[in-house]
Amino acid sequence: MQSKKNKKADLESKRPLFFEIGMASAILFALLAFEWTTTNTIQIDLAKAPSTIIEQGLIPITKHEEIRKPEPPKQVKFSDEIKVVDNNIEIEDNPDIFDSEFFEDKAVSIIKFSENETEEDEPFQKVEIMPTFMGGDVNYFRSKYVLPNIHYPEIAAANGISGNVIVEFVIERDGSVSNVKVLNRIDESLANEAIRVVSNSPKWEPGVNNGVYVRVKFIIPIKFVLN
Repeated sequence: MQSKKNKKADLESKRPLFFEIGMASAILFALLAFEWTTTNTIQIDLAKAPSTIIEQGLIPITKHEEIRKPEPPKQVKFSDEIKVVDNNIEIEDNPDIFDSEFFEDKAVSIIKFSENETEEDEPFQKVEIMPTFMGGDVNYFRSKYVLPNIHYPEIAAANGISGNVIVEFVIERDGSVSNVKVLNRIDESLANEAIRVVSNSPKWEPGVNNGVYVRVKFIIPIKFVLN
């Protein structure tokens, strides 16, 4: 019984030593653990690192033009009665020039009936015996044939379009009408109607110069008026 008490007393006396040994072991293991888990740091020299320069492109400035509002269409008033007015214009047999307003903007012919011509075969404007239409001159042709046969185009009437159409044509050696064309800028429907009527003309008595039949050129105005 005395022996057990002595052993217990020895252990109690050595307890501080055991405590110090345990603490030292714990501290040693802790230091080893920190050394094991510590990672190496890598230093980067930013001065030597490659740099990427991003150039910012210039964005073009787009100018937006102001959009103009279209003007409202003009309203044209006209009566139900449509007719071609004969203004009783006397046409000379050799018209060198008409009123300048007819030739201000000379346009390419809209419809043209042409033949192969040489300089020697150019049509005359004045000859010894001028061509005649059913016994009358060019004024008779205009008043008795052209104006009565003109039909006002529906599209022109619907849009209130009127104006003067200057028509040129040639009376051939056989009395037929050729080379019909419009000399001024005018609504296409009016021009085509004037050309249609003149082109469908019956044959004329051809012109004569130096005893032979020759080609003769005429120019007439055809006035389209809405009432």
